[in-house]
Amino acid sequence: MWTVIKIDKKKLYGFREDLKTKFGNNFQIYYPKLTIQNYQKNKLKEKSVNLLGDYLFCFHVKFSDSSNINQMKFFRGVKTLLNGFKESQNEINNFIRNLKSLENKNGYITQSIYQTEVNKIYKFTSGPFTQKIFKIISLNKDKIDVLIGNIKTRISRKKFLFKPV
Repeated sequence: MWTVIKIDKKKLYGFREDLKTKFGNNFQIYYPKLTIQNYQKNKLKEKSVNLLGDYLFCFHVKFSDSSNINQMKFFRGVKTLLNGFKESQNEINNFIRNLKSLENKNGYITQSIYQTEVNKIYKFTSGPFTQKIFKIISLNKDKIDVLIGNIKTRISRKKFLFKPV
């Protein structure tokens, strides 16, 4: 059964160790990640960002028992256990399945998580145009025509990451 947990990212290792101690190695932890690139001192730095912030999904068969869930409240790094996860198992499974289908070979969520629309404003999160705002002029299968300031150019959909502003 999947549960949703708000956790202190710095104590994730301790949380895993507490899970191993209490439940063995039969658990799964899933937290979807994006890679974002930023310029720092004229160098392009890559950073991994958790898509859900401090939240993660954890699966174990024994989570159906409420006494096990109550014990997890005292594990290292746990801030909050969200209620209502028992009734929402189908939605959680569908959400995780959809996110896993959007992952690349390295396990990071790809650009296809965002829907792109013509005449909408976006911001680059990777590549040489990082942090630049642009407007989509037209969409093709693999290419996008964009307007960055007064400059019109064509970019590859798969090479650059961008998000709506």
